[in-house]
Amino acid sequence: MSNTNTNTLSSADAKTAAELREERKNTIAGSLSKRHRKEKTFRVLGFSAVVTGLFFVVLLFGSILAKGLPSFWQSSLTVPVYFDPAVINVGAKPKPHSNEEPAKYQERLIEWQTQLGMADWDLLLVNGIISEDPKLESKRDDISSLYTSSESYRLRDMVLENPSIIGQKQEVKILADANIDVWLAGNIDRSLPDEQQQLSPEVRQLADDLKAQGIIENTFNMNIFFSPDSRSSPATSGLAGAFMGSLFMMFIVILISIPIGVASAIYLEEFAPKNWITDVIEVNINNLAAVPSIVFGLLGAAIFIGWMHMPLSAPVVGGLVLSLMTLPTVIITTRASLKAVPPSIRQAALGLGASNLQTVFHHVLPLALPGILTGAIIGVAQALGETAPLLLIGMSAFVASVPVSPLDQSTALPVQIFLWQGNELRNFFEGRTAAAIIVLLALMISLNSLAIWLRKKFEVRW
Repeated sequence: MSNTNTNTLSSADAKTAAELREERKNTIAGSLSKRHRKEKTFRVLGFSAVVTGLFFVVLLFGSILAKGLPSFWQSSLTVPVYFDPAVINVGAKPKPHSNEEPAKYQERLIEWQTQLGMADWDLLLVNGIISEDPKLESKRDDISSLYTSSESYRLRDMVLENPSIIGQKQEVKILADANIDVWLAGNIDRSLPDEQQQLSPEVRQLADDLKAQGIIENTFNMNIFFSPDSRSSPATSGLAGAFMGSLFMMFIVILISIPIGVASAIYLEEFAPKNWITDVIEVNINNLAAVPSIVFGLLGAAIFIGWMHMPLSAPVVGGLVLSLMTLPTVIITTRASLKAVPPSIRQAALGLGASNLQTVFHHVLPLALPGILTGAIIGVAQALGETAPLLLIGMSAFVASVPVSPLDQSTALPVQIFLWQGNELRNFFEGRTAAAIIVLLALMISLNSLAIWLRKKFEVRW
């Protein structure tokens, strides 16, 4: 009887242990399955996030390229212009006489230039277009609406530069008017009634006919790179003034923010005593990096313009404001690069008898150089795309000339984009705004590519 009970208990214990093992096994399997599902879900969500981000980036760039690339081509006419002496009836360019006072010669020269400016340059352009198709003679009054108004002044400047072309015929490429370009490019609804169109029905029909004959054609527009902004002749508006303004500002940012930022970071990281004063400085530097850029614009307007009375809308002021904005970024990235250098490098140099200064400049700094260069270039690229601080120091003013020094009035590429976006001739400047964005993005991508290349070139593994 006793043996029977013992065998029964042993069988029950064995069955219970087996059930426990099976239950534990099922629990572990369920836990692993749950963890695998979570991992798979996380992978799917992460991949989806990357794909979604790339989709919106492609959508953004695709939209900009679709609108901007056609604006690099513009309607133009290449016509033979005869510089008719009967129309340009001003005589030969005056030459200084012997023993003539400079003021007297200058007076005669100005009088000649004034007479030259009064010549009927539009007549020369109209005659040149008619020479392409004599049937246009009856539409002489409409032809002057085909080209932009500044082209007549360009003919005058050609004669001013080289008076010997009077009496000669030259092939001249002239830009079509902005409204003509909009009409031919299909950027305006052709079904709109005449009272809502910028051009008369006769001019619209004439433009279509000349386009069909190949007299008006789409050509690559170099004015967008080499001409300043223009209100009187929107078709010739370009980015030359804004580009030079941005270039001067970036030179100032590079000359001020990078040396000061790198030197400050080296001192704070390698030489400054660790006390509450340096802690306060570090906290404030980190806080300044997060301050909105418009605050730096207010600071620049108050100090550089209001207190120091520096010129309004000048690249030197914009460069100083952007330098203040870039400094915290340069300091933080430089300190991070210095921290990334292993302590063993410092210890080895000190152990061989190098001073603290020698250790930093001969050993630590060369190894941190790739990160320092990367941070500095990224900071400059960020400054290149800033708009808000420049608006507050007057760089949103219309400037129709190319600055030749940092003290001249100018605008900047992002501000020019802002101004073109709000232009009343929206159908024309919408595409040109996208073209300006392409130029700005190309510069920023170039700077970031340079940062990556320099990092790879100077990178040292340890």
